[in-house]
Amino acid sequence: MIQALSDKHSDFKNILVLNFGQLGDVIMSLPALHAIREKFPTAKITVMGGKAVAEIVKLSGFSDELIIVDRVKLRDSARIWSIKQIFKIIGDVRGRKFDFVIDIHSLPETNLLGFISGAKKRLYGNRESRSLDSLANFPAKPPKEDKAKHLTDRYLDILKSLEIENPKRFVQISPTQKELEEVKQIFHNLGISKTKTLVGLFLGAGHPSRRWKLDNFVELANELVKDTTLQVLVFLGPEEADLIDEVKTKFPKETIIIECLTLLQLFAALSFLKVLVSNDTGPMHLGAIAGASIVLVLDKNAPTSYLPLTDKLDIVSGKEIAEITVEEVFQATIKSV
Repeated sequence: MIQALSDKHSDFKNILVLNFGQLGDVIMSLPALHAIREKFPTAKITVMGGKAVAEIVKLSGFSDELIIVDRVKLRDSARIWSIKQIFKIIGDVRGRKFDFVIDIHSLPETNLLGFISGAKKRLYGNRESRSLDSLANFPAKPPKEDKAKHLTDRYLDILKSLEIENPKRFVQISPTQKELEEVKQIFHNLGISKTKTLVGLFLGAGHPSRRWKLDNFVELANELVKDTTLQVLVFLGPEEADLIDEVKTKFPKETIIIECLTLLQLFAALSFLKVLVSNDTGPMHLGAIAGASIVLVLDKNAPTSYLPLTDKLDIVSGKEIAEITVEEVFQATIKSV
């Protein structure tokens, strides 16, 4: 029976992987994409995902093509326009004549899209009440989602139906040479010395409960700049735009503030770091797959099932995030330098 099922696997030549999620979610799904690529080395693999993180999937090399859907624009635009776009997406997907659909996140709307894609076989994550399980038809059903498991392992559990065993749980990818050269030029223009060890600070997070106080980061920077072999870089993304004036006022003059990078430029910049000190947020996951050591400031009540699986992770936790001291984070940072 196992051999027969494996033989059927080899027949899949045109595979669609539905992979919608936020930046951290998609990064944690990269091991699953890698495993699918390894399982079907000769198949054409197309990944459909959101606009914001499609570049990271493309950079990984685990897909041959991308279908990018701007779900935010679909949500916020006029209803008639959005409906027309949805029909265009459906027509595009059906026109590609996929023979197999794998739904990584397994949401009702993506389950439905997989069903109407025309693919003969459909493998969906088994998320109980959140999935339209009746629309899947793969002969081997994946186990029910175990929320106690790490998110990466939940994605990999779906692939047990494909007899994929012992896959990698963490993959590191490299920036493109183009972005590396652009960042080198940015660093040069900012006067960043090539001889100094780079320590990055990322101040933001998607929810206030995950943010260490800005003044704590300021105090940490004041301690770090006392070591003249270190160069402290503060990274600000679009969501931290409201902090720019305060950051420029409060941080020591030796700190270099970097803003307005594209996602791929940020990824390239993080690859130059020795260590990134961060809240629990998407760029922290970017830093991990770029190869930087991560010092994560984490509230004791935060779930651990969404943390990067890199072996270069030092978590400062055990307390509510407001109670975590600068000295604790400083010591963890120095240990990682």
